[in-house]
Amino acid sequence: MEFFPSNYNISTLLIDLIIVLIAFIYVGITIIVPLELYKKEKVSKFQARKVVHLFAGLAVFATPFFTWKLFGTILAGLLTIVTLLSSKKSKVKKLKELYDTIGEDAEEKLERPYLQGPFHYCLAITLIITVAAIFFPEQIYFAIAGILIMIVSDTLASLFGKKYGKHFINFSWTKTTRSLEGSLILLLSAYILSFLAFFIFGFLNIGSTQLSLTLGEVILYSLLTALVATFIELLSPSTWDDLTIPIFTTLIIFLIVYFTSIF
Repeated sequence: MEFFPSNYNISTLLIDLIIVLIAFIYVGITIIVPLELYKKEKVSKFQARKVVHLFAGLAVFATPFFTWKLFGTILAGLLTIVTLLSSKKSKVKKLKELYDTIGEDAEEKLERPYLQGPFHYCLAITLIITVAAIFFPEQIYFAIAGILIMIVSDTLASLFGKKYGKHFINFSWTKTTRSLEGSLILLLSAYILSFLAFFIFGFLNIGSTQLSLTLGEVILYSLLTALVATFIELLSPSTWDDLTIPIFTTLIIFLIVYFTSIF
């Protein structure tokens, strides 16, 4: 378990702060650009939301490069607060504009309309990074894989399913409809993203103090992660999948790896 790494000093702190600044600038751009494009009627609300969903969360790539990885928690935590405060009745103009730009119909029906999906999205990243940073910082690639699947694979599955979905699966207990085509795209993209996360941060050890993986482990863990994520996405309500997919995927894969290594 780690809170402050033993090699932490002024130099590593300054480097971490520079990375935080770069990450904040990046996230700001990924939010402001879609917002302005929507105001100018260049993109639809759906497109603006998906752009924010796809690109803002990629700031998670900063986490492996932090010496003190809880800076990833601070970054995600601040964004979580922003999404929680972004509501239809917000007195802060930019927060209201953000809600008006990427809010969904399902969120309009809430007692206090707010960005429920993006809030879950940011909350999931905050929780995952916090747990990973404290309990398995040298295996941060498990958290990165789970988050990338939420950011990219879930978005691709939604877009592909809406456009090409022909075979649908209805789950009455979650009031959710999934397309077979969308789920297959999620499975394929989740495998690719997991492979990249495990290969870059686990096999190549890019970033700080990572626990190495063999190429065989990269392939196996990627397949398991993709299968688990697809199954969880199928069973998750659409307004909750930003929370359930990354958290349960990361937790299940880490536990599988942990217990198989013991036995």
